[in-house]
Amino acid sequence: MTWDIVGMSAVCSLGDSVTGIHEALCSGRSGLAPVSAFDTSRYRAGSAYEVPDRARPGVDEPLRATRWLVRVIREALSDAGLPAAVPGLPVLVGTTHREMRTAELWWQHRAPLAPADLHFTSALRAAFGTSSVHTISSACASSLYALGMATDLIALGDADTVVVAGTDSITESSFGGFDRIQFPPPSGIRMFDRSRCGMIMGEGAVAVVLRRTGAHPGRVHGQVRGVSMNCDASHPTAPDPAGIVRAIEDAHHRAGVAPDEIDFVVAHGSGTPQSDLAEAVALRQVFKAADPGPLVTGIKAGMGHISGGAGLLNLVIALEAIRSGTLPGISDLTDPIEETKELRVISGAPATGSFGTAQVHAIGMGGINAVAIVEGAAQ
Repeated sequence: MTWDIVGMSAVCSLGDSVTGIHEALCSGRSGLAPVSAFDTSRYRAGSAYEVPDRARPGVDEPLRATRWLVRVIREALSDAGLPAAVPGLPVLVGTTHREMRTAELWWQHRAPLAPADLHFTSALRAAFGTSSVHTISSACASSLYALGMATDLIALGDADTVVVAGTDSITESSFGGFDRIQFPPPSGIRMFDRSRCGMIMGEGAVAVVLRRTGAHPGRVHGQVRGVSMNCDASHPTAPDPAGIVRAIEDAHHRAGVAPDEIDFVVAHGSGTPQSDLAEAVALRQVFKAADPGPLVTGIKAGMGHISGGAGLLNLVIALEAIRSGTLPGISDLTDPIEETKELRVISGAPATGSFGTAQVHAIGMGGINAVAIVEGAAQ
């Protein structure tokens, strides 16, 4: 069984459309800039990948994650040719922080906070008339977990159409936490590079509209062939290559594909020493017999790590790469780690070609892994 992606939208530090973000990545742009949400003088790091949408620089605003979520869902529904009022339509939201930043502003007496603000249901009910809202918080894999649950809802006959989304804004508490454990602070996300030393937070939102294949009369962006999810709980923070391998192999099984049918992989690629190492080892294991094997890339050097929405953002960029025939390379990769030696890693300039099937990763702390297999729309 496959599922059609019939609408999609995204916003992050690089832009406010899937096409615009993809073009920015292909041109090598970076959204990294000095943090404007809060005073960073007490921290070692001072930069992040923020969405530049505040009315006044240096003055933070509440409910930004909710604002982006409403926007991308509205745009994805419009892109799908569906009405904005969708009572009963399930909406699955992957998030790590939800509206924690708004709670921080309230605690600092800088913004009001109502209990309903901490959950997306009220805002989505007001905007779209739906109350079937489900929040999934599975660390960095949250939005791909949401996608997997959406495919289940459709496969079981509980829904014909599901909106899947992810949203997160940067919180000072998380920024400070990463600042404590990453020393020296990273100046950029150096995926698969020997000099990598950590992750840098990003923010933004992404949404797709998923329908049963063949049920949509309009344009289709691509198909979801299968989604795998697992939690190996091998270590509190360091991913386990074996758990990632199991997730990839299960995704291949669900999608009915063999390793040599994957054209490219959009890796999680957070730039942390342990995560990048585990992911490279897992990819090498899965594709060791594939000839020539898939191209491998990652996009976080451009827009940072947008937490819960990271996996779904990888997915929409993968679909745009298939559509355009242009796959962005990994920025700032100059000295690849030994474990990538047998992988076809793209660095620098984009790769061009006729791509059909992509593998998308989201690797979270505590062994939370999700892998999706997607293919382009039939021409």
